[in-house]
Amino acid sequence: VENRFEPGVFSPESNDRDIAERAGWTNARVVDELERGMTEAGPVIAEAGGALDMVALGEWVHAGDVREALGEPGAYAGAGLPHALGLLARLTRERGHVPLHADLDDRDEPLLLGEVSGARPPARFIGSGPVLVRLYAGRSTAGRDYELAGVEPGELDIFG
Repeated sequence: VENRFEPGVFSPESNDRDIAERAGWTNARVVDELERGMTEAGPVIAEAGGALDMVALGEWVHAGDVREALGEPGAYAGAGLPHALGLLARLTRERGHVPLHADLDDRDEPLLLGEVSGARPPARFIGSGPVLVRLYAGRSTAGRDYELAGVEPGELDIFG
């Protein structure tokens, strides 16, 4: 929305600068800025024809971060989860990410992520969609019930 696409804009250092700039803000002001940004970002992302889909997924994850920080239920879940999982599957394939076969609690069919090139057998995940999103977003899975085989959690992080 602000056309901030300079090198490193999505880096941890850039994130730290954004946090420091807002250190004195009230929670309400931070949430207002987030709501404005997400509301205005939707049409911009949609008009980009897929070029900003990774940004869309990141913004959806950030909304989960906010819900979790505020103690709200449904962090990394809700009505947008099927769309986020679809984006995640496509983006991990396009980027040649580690292949993974995900058996999700709330889906009848497995979700296939990453690029199946034959160079590495697919890893296996069994658990919920929100936990899968947490793994791919590099968020904590402490206290969450899931099984992961054939890959280390850090290998799945698409934002790191």
